[in-house]
Amino acid sequence: TSDQRPATSDQRPATSDQLTVLKEHFPNCFDRNGAFMPDKLQAIVEESGVNLSTEGYALNWLGKSYARLLTNENLRTLLQADIVHNNKPENTNSQNLLIKGDNLEVLKHLKGAYSRQVQMIYIDPPYNTGSDGFVYADDRKFTAEQLGHLAGIGDDEAQRILDFTHSKSNSHSAWLTFMYPRLYIARALLRDDGVIFISIDDNEQAQLKLLMDEVFGEENFVANIVWQKKYAATNDAKGFSNLHDHIVVYQKSENFERRLLPRTEEMNKPYKNDDHDGRGLWRSGDLLVKSFSKSAVYPIVNPNTGIEHLPSEGSSWRASQETMGKWLSENRIYFGKDGKGAPQLKRYLNEVQNGQVPTTWWKFEDVGHNDAANKEVAALFGTKTPFDTPKPSTLIKQMLKISTNSQDIILDFFAGSGTTAHAVMQLNAEDGGNRQFITVQLPEVTDVKSEAHKAGYNTIFDITRERITRAAAKIKSENPEYQGDLGFKIFETIPVFDGYLDEPEELSANLELFNGDTLTEQDRLNLLLTWSMQDEIPLTQALTPVDLAGYTAYQGGDAGRLLYFIHPHLSLDVVIELLRRLDDDPTFAPKHLIVWGYGLDSKEQREMSEAIAHHNKSNRKSIELDLEVRF
Repeated sequence: TSDQRPATSDQRPATSDQLTVLKEHFPNCFDRNGAFMPDKLQAIVEESGVNLSTEGYALNWLGKSYARLLTNENLRTLLQADIVHNNKPENTNSQNLLIKGDNLEVLKHLKGAYSRQVQMIYIDPPYNTGSDGFVYADDRKFTAEQLGHLAGIGDDEAQRILDFTHSKSNSHSAWLTFMYPRLYIARALLRDDGVIFISIDDNEQAQLKLLMDEVFGEENFVANIVWQKKYAATNDAKGFSNLHDHIVVYQKSENFERRLLPRTEEMNKPYKNDDHDGRGLWRSGDLLVKSFSKSAVYPIVNPNTGIEHLPSEGSSWRASQETMGKWLSENRIYFGKDGKGAPQLKRYLNEVQNGQVPTTWWKFEDVGHNDAANKEVAALFGTKTPFDTPKPSTLIKQMLKISTNSQDIILDFFAGSGTTAHAVMQLNAEDGGNRQFITVQLPEVTDVKSEAHKAGYNTIFDITRERITRAAAKIKSENPEYQGDLGFKIFETIPVFDGYLDEPEELSANLELFNGDTLTEQDRLNLLLTWSMQDEIPLTQALTPVDLAGYTAYQGGDAGRLLYFIHPHLSLDVVIELLRRLDDDPTFAPKHLIVWGYGLDSKEQREMSEAIAHHNKSNRKSIELDLEVRF
């Protein structure tokens, strides 16, 4: 049996992913009481020939221990589907997702089915400027003593952490505490060749860079892109007029391979010469390299004049003498229009790499700016922009072109106005791709004085949903022949049932456990959906109802290996019908049975266990059934 609830009590320690890895791969580094012995791990490292660093630096802040605790804290919510929306024809088979809820909770839900599945993440988190509305708000109920015990810190430090987490702080410490667990879990969702782009301004750029060095490793830093977000200076600015934002880029590992951006017509203009030799258009290029190599210093004789040309002092030709002779024989060396000039290399357009290397300076002419973003959203909604500071979809498309292929999954867990979803659908329509988006947005209430609230959008999530819907309609109208995925499914996080997580301090004869009969059909389906995600079944993969003597079980997973029993009153007749189907139906072959513990009394559990044990000894398919009881 197993006790795998969707969440844990706020006062129960949680096990970190890192500790789980250590216990799995280095069991000899723990003593019989579970205490870690670092000297044994150090010996393993030294025997492997890895150098040990005795110096270094780390980013520390008030709340870091709390951030780590939040990272490893188990789920506190369930998932629920928007059945009406998801059953619309355009959404039924969609692989795109919009999830409403606290993105930390959503990320933890996604870990089950989407770990190492996401190719590219883009986020535009709060910049913590003091005017962007960011405050750290926390509803967790810890005492200083409880937090100190769970986080392994003193009571005084624990109290200081609780003071700022409950005071709606917007300090650097509060922002780092907010970001750390989200980035840590986001890394686990990335494929090994995945990459993350993060928009930020100068207020937290330095802190973000150090935080990313810690979470992703400084060796996985890719670039700090400067995006020109405005096309003109603000003349009344105090000090400097700020024209840029940063986009910090980190890879999951060295396996990330950036893609080339499409070449522009402007880049191809210099290729205008044509010798009609079958090689096409060319332009002249320098034959010199500004480095010295003795083997690449030799005379090049102009066949038209007989004059010898040597590289300038300290320089070399860019090829060996043998290669240069080959280029001369193939008429790849240019001596000017009159044939009497210094040698140059003919660079043919059809031989240059099919694209341009991305740079760290993104001009608004190429990727858009803030004003273009506002106009883009206003045009979609047919009114004033209902969202402050959206990003232009052309900016996100640039990132997608650099980092994704046509079948990749893209995640944005600060969805805002839904620009990332818009960009994914737009790029798919342009290049015939089938990229999928997962977007997450908190139902943050809009200001009653805002244009959004006046237009009837009570939460930011309402804007996100409407933006994606309108963008999809626009893309379809502009591309009537496009048959790709322009739908999306909606899910949300909801609180766990009252009393479900309560844990008795001591067992007694008259102890009342959680009453499973109080749950509605929808409650059970929400629990089922949450469990299926933990069991690595994507949200877009529906479970199949299975009728067993009038009882409905649900089958899913690879080759239908999982069979869920979420309803109460699981009679022996149901178990008998299950075993009969296993023997007689060649297409029915689940291997792991998962039963809701609160829907099964002790007599029913004993009968089911005995029947399955007997079946495992002799069955026609030689299937070893595994029974798990979850609470």
